[in-house]
Parts: sequence; C-alpha cells; structure tokens
Amino acid sequence: MPDSIIVENCSPTLAGIKTGNIFTVDRSLITDIQKELCELNKCFTQKGLRVVPLRISEKNVLLYVYRPDRLREDLSCKEARCILLENGYSCNSIEKDIVHLIHQIHNSKSFPHEIGLFLGYPPVDVKGFMEDSRKGVKCVGYWKVYGDKEKAEKIFSRYRKCTDVYKRCLSKGRLLSSMIVKTS
Repeated sequence: MPDSIIVENCSPTLAGIKTGNIFTVDRSLITDIQKELCELNKCFTQKGLRVVPLRISEKNVLLYVYRPDRLREDLSCKEARCILLENGYSCNSIEKDIVHLIHQIHNSKSFPHEIGLFLGYPPVDVKGFMEDSRKGVKCVGYWKVYGDKEKAEKIFSRYRKCTDVYKRCLSKGRLLSSMIVKTS
C-alpha cells in the first residue's frame, strides 16, 4: 500500500494530534493484507500507533489507524461511555470495544455512528448526529458539529495544516516511519 494513502488519510493521527482515522484502500493496492498490516504494526507500535482492518471485501479494505492511549482516554469520559453502553459495548477494554465495533460494521444495515468516538470526535457531536443528523448542525468539517463550533473549526484547521505539511514532506522524499510522532 502506498505511503501516500496513509499520509492523505491519517496525518493528524500520525502526528499525535488525533485519536484515529478510518479509510478505504483498494484491494489491488495491497498484495498480502496480513503481511502488510503486520509490517505497518511493527513500525506503528514503536510509536504508539496501531492499524486494524475493520472490514475486508473483495474490492477494498476498511482500515482503522489509531492511538490506543488517546482512544482509552477518549472512551473513558462519561458521555462517551454512555453512548457506547447504549449501543452494546462493554467499555471494559478498548480492544473489546474495537471488536464490538467490527461486529457492528459487519452486522448493521447502516454504518455505526458511534464510530465517531473512535476517531476522537466530541461525544456531544456524536450524540447530536445519532439523534438527528440534520437538526442543530452548527458547522461541518471532519465531522458535523453540534457543540462547540469555534473549537471544532480550530481543530479542523489544525488537521488540514498537518495533512498539508505531511504531504509536502512525503513529496520531498521523507519516509513515512520518520514522520510518525512517538507518543507513550
């Protein structure tokens, strides 16, 4: 899988300023899924990152790149836990919650909206979207905002700048592994 796909879709997570990203990769770009994910995780784990497949089909692979420490922190807040518990998550460990998310993706007719919590979206925005995705939207960027518009706009700007910088670095020959910020 080309590094450019990871940089295009995951720069804020690579930089350590976002909890996680999901993105789809065409199967034709991945020769051996298990081998490639193993290699990515060898590089990622040293820097506090993980990658897991959420769904594999004949045509594409849905990947989740995330920072376990940030995810653990995000999912431990009261509002996030309430949303997850209401949707059948155990909230005992992030690993179990990711497995449940994978089951939700495979078994639901629609995409599980609580996935926003796994991407670092504020619980108020995830809840607003789940209740009625059209009512009360204050702005739209990386997600629909129902809560603090100004804070979200600053975050969106930061994510865009980060992605621009990472794409520029990659185009100048910098290795993906050297662009991953190490966190605990």
